[in-house]
Amino acid sequence: MKKYLTHIYDTPIYEYNLGLLPYNPHLKSRARSLRKAGVLSEVIFWKQVHQKKFHQIDFDRQQIIGNYIVDFYIRRLSLVVEIDGTSHNHKEKYDAKREEFLKNLGLGIYRISDLRVKHDLDNVMRELEGFLIEKYGGS
Repeated sequence: MKKYLTHIYDTPIYEYNLGLLPYNPHLKSRARSLRKAGVLSEVIFWKQVHQKKFHQIDFDRQQIIGNYIVDFYIRRLSLVVEIDGTSHNHKEKYDAKREEFLKNLGLGIYRISDLRVKHDLDNVMRELEGFLIEKYGGS
């Protein structure tokens, strides 16, 4: 039986929770540093979603999964939200390995461009709503 999480407009959104994931405690201080550093696009996005402002969905910021730190994580949907900016330039092999690891755990990955967060935030948030409805919605 599906467990209800929230509604986006008239569509119920259901949980897809994988439970506990691998966690490297040695990355804890690095994750904390990344949260404090505040990349502009991540801060802009965070202001839209923190404290369950986005359809009562709880987002975690700079979450450790295995040996990686993801930008945002929705635990109850097992969804990673990544904002791709200049930090991803020239790291194609690393990013591919990281993405393969996350997908092999059963996690979904939703990518957003850094520039779009900064310059087209309303549409970015609508597209995220559409993605959640398509992937996690239904009866």
